[in-house]
Amino acid sequence: MNNLLPSHSKVWVYQSVKPFSETETQIISEKVKQFVRQWTAHKEQVTGDGFVLYNRFVILMADESQVGVSGCSMDASVHFIKGLASEFNTDFFDRWNIAYMENDNVVSCNRAEFEKLVDTGKVHDDTIVFNNLVQTKKNFETNWKVPYAKSWLKNLVQTHTAFSSVL
Repeated sequence: MNNLLPSHSKVWVYQSVKPFSETETQIISEKVKQFVRQWTAHKEQVTGDGFVLYNRFVILMADESQVGVSGCSMDASVHFIKGLASEFNTDFFDRWNIAYMENDNVVSCNRAEFEKLVDTGKVHDDTIVFNNLVQTKKNFETNWKVPYAKSWLKNLVQTHTAFSSVL
């Protein structure tokens, strides 16, 4: 991660529904670096960074204090991520694919499976989950990986479970 980017830099987290091999991760990492090197907004270079974490997450960051990322520059980043998805046979846009830590590994499942894991205690309050909704570098550094008890998922699952038990 680029430590020179200010803490207010914008962050986009794209989570693959499947992990990548080490070789795939190396290839994707280089493609991400190439994309960031040519990323422009309003014909000006975006000051940013991009990297892959845990063989599954593609992270893009941009310091918008110089050049704002919107419109065509956002379209370019989404097009780039969709291209990676196609090339590596994955989906980066399944927002109900929930990632969590299990024995120092990142695993993921859909929402219904996650709720069952909570019900059976396999996922508990101390289980680390990933909050891909973070929006700034500072938030990414402090709130991307959080215990389930402090995540937005906790309220979602409790609400769904409570609602389901009424039906």
